[in-house]
Amino acid sequence: QVQLVESGGGSAQAGESLSLSCVASGNILSIAGMGWYRQAPGKERELAAFITDLGTPSYVDSVKGRFTISRDNAKNTIRLQMNVLKPEDTAVYYCFADITLRTQSRARNNYWGRGTQVTVSS
Repeated sequence: QVQLVESGGGSAQAGESLSLSCVASGNILSIAGMGWYRQAPGKERELAAFITDLGTPSYVDSVKGRFTISRDNAKNTIRLQMNVLKPEDTAVYYCFADITLRTQSRARNNYWGRGTQVTVSS
């Protein structure tokens, strides 16, 4: 009923920039928070960036000042601009969204994208 599709990512050198986008589609009534988790090899998944439905962002300390999350509510889209990339930013990045379905039950759940790889070399 709902799909989150990520795009962007890839490989970069330290100090360069990359951007990620995520589009939510399907039987959506509303979307509350959206954001990006990331999981590096051998590490637990962490919330890298989050944005509320009103557009208030928050970040994990390690990306503050370098990453910017933005949102287009009309298009059910979020974007993560990643600047001054570091090798420790290497991870699979997963988009997620807190979605209420346009159904009689108004079911509300977190939905996830499949993930996109970001690799930063020194």
